[in-house]
Amino acid sequence: MSDILKYIYLAGMLIQEGIRYPHRLRQRKAWREGGMVETRMNALDFTIDMVAFAGMDLIPLMYILTPWLDYASYPLDAWRGVLGTLLLIGATVILFMAHQELAANWSPTLQIGKSHKLITTGIYHYLRHPIYAAVWLTGLAQWLMLGNWVAGPACLIFFLPVYLRRVPREEQMMIDTFGDQYRDYMETTGGILPRFGK
Repeated sequence: MSDILKYIYLAGMLIQEGIRYPHRLRQRKAWREGGMVETRMNALDFTIDMVAFAGMDLIPLMYILTPWLDYASYPLDAWRGVLGTLLLIGATVILFMAHQELAANWSPTLQIGKSHKLITTGIYHYLRHPIYAAVWLTGLAQWLMLGNWVAGPACLIFFLPVYLRRVPREEQMMIDTFGDQYRDYMETTGGILPRFGK
């Protein structure tokens, strides 16, 4: 069971990277051509991004593709595999929908482009931060599907500092850029969980 789940999880990682890749290429091109007007990234942001990358990508790959973390492995129950797979599918769908809506407005860091627009349609009608929601769901799937005390919780642990630091600064950047339009959006739309009754 554990080996099957490893490769299902690896397939999910590859699909998610396939979703992100064309947007990364477009964003890099815009940056090279002067399409970005502001960045609020600094050395600390870069450092914690790299820590999160280790927890979300490097450590799981190390566990899946090498025996280096086998000392921390444990057997998995079938229910964990089923639930983790469902969460991974849900995370991947949310990630795809978010990138489709954002298109050229997406940036992997705290950046604003020249033609940046506030997107409030599609999944952004329900969540202000669906990509972060997808990361959290992927992290839960990783914990459930990878039976390893190191690789399993790595995403949840290492992404937390990024999330706690970036979200308030990202929201402030959006307020600085879009003003009351973004404040009104915050009032009616949840962050990583839908806000019902508004």
